[in-house]
Amino acid sequence: MKKSEALFGLVRIPLDVLAVLAALLLSFRLRQENIDLLPFVQLLEPARSLPDLPFYVSRFVVPGIVLFLGIAASLGLYVLRATRSAWTEMGRVSLATLLWVVVINAWFFFVLKQLFFSRALLLHAAFFVILFTGAMRASLILLQRAFLRTGVGRMLVVSLGSHPLAENARDTLACDIHYHYLGHLPSMEALRRIVYQQPIDLVVQTDPNPRSEGTVALIDFCRSHHVGYAFLPPVLADVPHLLVVERLGLLPLIRFRPTPLDGWGRVLKRLFDILISAFLLLFLSPFLLLIAAVILLTGGRPILYVSTRVGEQGRRLIRIIKFRSMVRNADVLKEQLLAHNHRHDGPLFKMKDDPRVTRVGRFLRRWTLDELPQLWNVLIGQVSLVGPRPHLQQEVDRYTLEHRRVFAVKPGMTGLAQVSGRSSLTFDEEVRLDLQYIEEWSPLLDLWILWRTVFTVLSRKGAD
Repeated sequence: MKKSEALFGLVRIPLDVLAVLAALLLSFRLRQENIDLLPFVQLLEPARSLPDLPFYVSRFVVPGIVLFLGIAASLGLYVLRATRSAWTEMGRVSLATLLWVVVINAWFFFVLKQLFFSRALLLHAAFFVILFTGAMRASLILLQRAFLRTGVGRMLVVSLGSHPLAENARDTLACDIHYHYLGHLPSMEALRRIVYQQPIDLVVQTDPNPRSEGTVALIDFCRSHHVGYAFLPPVLADVPHLLVVERLGLLPLIRFRPTPLDGWGRVLKRLFDILISAFLLLFLSPFLLLIAAVILLTGGRPILYVSTRVGEQGRRLIRIIKFRSMVRNADVLKEQLLAHNHRHDGPLFKMKDDPRVTRVGRFLRRWTLDELPQLWNVLIGQVSLVGPRPHLQQEVDRYTLEHRRVFAVKPGMTGLAQVSGRSSLTFDEEVRLDLQYIEEWSPLLDLWILWRTVFTVLSRKGAD
């Protein structure tokens, strides 16, 4: 750790003390004078329950400062090695202040059995704590970056190994102002020479092997010369955001998770699916009954077509329901039409101007109305509103190992591939987009895909 880094970390503590002290004293003074924060607007009534200043300082200001420091420390606001941006710092300060207000109210209400001196005073105090603390920390970050640009506090980094440093890691070291990358070294001899010339802070090994004598010698050299040692994960380095650092007892463990859609993300996605699918089924029920009546009158029974598809994890078969858009014996006729398949790049069967599609079915497919009954599949949890396209078992039997990665999440009514070209995409392009969705999932991405789905359907681009 650099001395300047430790200094900038430690100075945050007295600055926070001054910021919280100033915020609490200023808010007290404003409440005494009945001054509101809104300019030219007087909403506050005269304060009747304010204590005198010595009592306020001894019973609230001092404990309040200690409480804020404790909460801020628990949120990692005093780590000595920090590379967070000013915006991230402001977010942590705001969260610490919110928790501070909650703890104060809980203490007064549940322990002291009374309300706080003044709700307006506490509101003003929270506002000024965020303002003063955030301003001081932002100024400190800007000052630290000014020092880093002159070279003060930058970590000197080299990489070593038979393989070159990964491109994304090299770009990060070259662009991040906290580091100064000196280049890749081919051997231990080169490392020894450069360490004796200047104090190296970190060595990144690109080919770690715990059974290798070279790795053991490198670690021993770094430990004896007080040089930081690190290594990049030898596998799955192309998806670092999917690697999670955990502990197996006292041992550090790097675990791979196939998708960020895990934990609370999966819960929130399921709740969203239930709410939206239930609402749409109720809202569209008259329209769905009308479509069903048209199919019954023009083509007879059955109204719905049930297709068996492969579900999540690739182990369970699910029954997807659609409005019937083809003739009754469509599955039998498919075997006779395989020679007309215009998708020769993968296992999917697609045919332009498919003769099995009825006149009503052509209209339904053009506007994607035939898939509306799948909202029931969403409601009962077999598919999601957004996800990879569900495929048939005979198609899945021809999947490669890479293709089978799409089973990490539930299939969906719509997905990134559907809003990026639909049937105009090659199979490999479709899989690539599905994998991109799986690896980069977020609630905002789901909302964006649903929004784009509306315009994709209206444009009819890529629809068969």
